[in-house]
Amino acid sequence: MSDLKPATALGYETPRSLAVGTLSLEENTGLALASLALRRGTIQPAPFGLTLPGTGAWASNDQISAFWTGPDQWMIEASGRAETVFASELSALCPSCSITEQTDGFVAFEIRSATGEVKIAALMAKLVNLDPASFAAGSASRTGLEHMSVFVIRRAPDHLAILGMRSAAATLWHILETSISRIAEVSE
Repeated sequence: MSDLKPATALGYETPRSLAVGTLSLEENTGLALASLALRRGTIQPAPFGLTLPGTGAWASNDQISAFWTGPDQWMIEASGRAETVFASELSALCPSCSITEQTDGFVAFEIRSATGEVKIAALMAKLVNLDPASFAAGSASRTGLEHMSVFVIRRAPDHLAILGMRSAAATLWHILETSISRIAEVSE
């Protein structure tokens, strides 16, 4: 048997990152994901003590974060736990909910601005059909980006996360890299 080596969604041994001017882009390979759906008649849980957010929102505590994906449905995120059995842990905490492992189905890219939210707003205006002025920190939405469906999360005024299908990781990286480079050229 061949010696197998783990690879990131972009095919490298280590996560890819890029810095252009005051904007940075990083592949987040440590993010564990699990979907949580309420079953009929189930009371909404508070996994790891987190109150699950409402429509169009994202919430976080010291252990996990979550964003709303549909009526009685959320995506639960655990930073730095992609190599663990996170979905099983979540299932044990929420036994009356339907939990599905999602980590290997998605790629996550984190975009940060060293100069605050102006660059993030400019990038959002270029990439997605979400109004940056009303998409404040703590917002999350599924939307289109070019020909793909992605989740966009505003983790902070100067921090945007984009989650897309793992099979489209290289295409998504190319779009983000190109857009970040163009925003940097125009504004610096």
